[in-house]
Amino acid sequence: MGYRISRRGLLNGAAGVAAAGTLAGCAMGGDDDTESDAKGEVSAANPLGVKEDAPLEVVIFNGGFGEEYAKAHEAMYQERYPKAEIKHSSTQKIAETLQPRFVAGDPPDVVNNSGGSQIDFNGLVSQGALTDLGELLDAPSLDDPAKKVRDTLLPGIVDVGSYDGKFLSLNYAYSAYGVWYSRKLFESKGWQYPKTWDEMIALCKKIKAAGIAPWTYPGKHSRYMSWPILAAAGKLGGIEVIKAIDNLEPNAWKHEAVRAAAEAYYQLAVDGFLQPGAEGMDHVQSQTEWCRGHAAFVSCGSWLENEQKSVTPPDFRMAVAPTPSLTTSDKMPFEAFRGTGSEPFIVPTKGKNVRGGLEYLRVMLSQQGASDFTRKVSSLTCVKGAGAGIELGPGLASVTGLIEASKGTAFTWLYSSYYRKLERERVDAACAELYTKRINAAQWCEQVQKSADEFAQDPAVKKYKRA
Repeated sequence: MGYRISRRGLLNGAAGVAAAGTLAGCAMGGDDDTESDAKGEVSAANPLGVKEDAPLEVVIFNGGFGEEYAKAHEAMYQERYPKAEIKHSSTQKIAETLQPRFVAGDPPDVVNNSGGSQIDFNGLVSQGALTDLGELLDAPSLDDPAKKVRDTLLPGIVDVGSYDGKFLSLNYAYSAYGVWYSRKLFESKGWQYPKTWDEMIALCKKIKAAGIAPWTYPGKHSRYMSWPILAAAGKLGGIEVIKAIDNLEPNAWKHEAVRAAAEAYYQLAVDGFLQPGAEGMDHVQSQTEWCRGHAAFVSCGSWLENEQKSVTPPDFRMAVAPTPSLTTSDKMPFEAFRGTGSEPFIVPTKGKNVRGGLEYLRVMLSQQGASDFTRKVSSLTCVKGAGAGIELGPGLASVTGLIEASKGTAFTWLYSSYYRKLERERVDAACAELYTKRINAAQWCEQVQKSADEFAQDPAVKKYKRA
């Protein structure tokens, strides 16, 4: 089995996003038979009917998690099916690499459709390019045949991967989003993480006085700073505020909770609490500045620890916390945070080995497959209990503490999955202007709402409804 090794990549690809959007306008190639010809005999040991000698092609996004974890999963698959030849490749540019193959009707069997150059799910779904993973959910788990795969998954994983009631995308990693800081820095300065916005501003003044930038952010990917705005808005106004945004409802982005949250984070720019020069940085550059102690806070997801492992000082002790509460009457508690599945895996309908693709995901969802992923990349998976007994790094240990403290109040939004370009292009651009003070919070709400309205009114954009 040959591997093409790529260096650990960056989440990069504005050009790829633009390219990805064209898929919706292209007819999928191939004939009308979307079922793979590679079929084997169904049995207790082979519930998905995998053809044991059918080749399997896997393409991995080589980003923050790298590709080594996938090689371990492939080895597990090959142990079960030793006659199967596995072709592995990785790329930072999923859309540029694979979009022509989808159009030609010759996609791989498994795709990690992630990163800045992800193929737009809206196009894939509307063209019927993705296999319904419902059969996988109802298959017996690899560890316990008496338990279905669906019963091994964390809550919300099926929701975030479902479109029009069909489970089409397995978001394998479980990502917690929040505000990150260094426990070492905070303890050395006697600082406490702020639970309210007033406390945040007061602490930012102290941090700036100490000669450290209170916040840094990736100006080239400014949407990272939309995450705390939406998290704060959801906590202030409740989940219905988030659902209205997901459903492209009129004036959803101009809700008073969204406006209040945008004004709070705009204050960071107005008061000079953002690191000078951050507007020109990408995510790795800004995160590296944070790791070097040049800034106290950064907004990111729980892949941060793995992504920064080569530059993080041994005693840095990174930690994550929820966004501060905006008021004393927020509808959600301070401990509520955005938590959701990420790192989507798909099985194309036109793959030559659909059965094998489903089985590969079943292998990934085993306790062995999931715990191995956590050990290799310092990220939790969507599999219940798979992180138990594993020695976790400071960042991931902090994430598990965040999850436990939330007591089931974690929430997420889906608009960025339903309408990827709305976040990756429009919200991203609006945030770039907000944090450089070219527009204010009210104008930010207006600008993003106008973009959301365009998506809502565009007949070429497939719409989804979140209940």
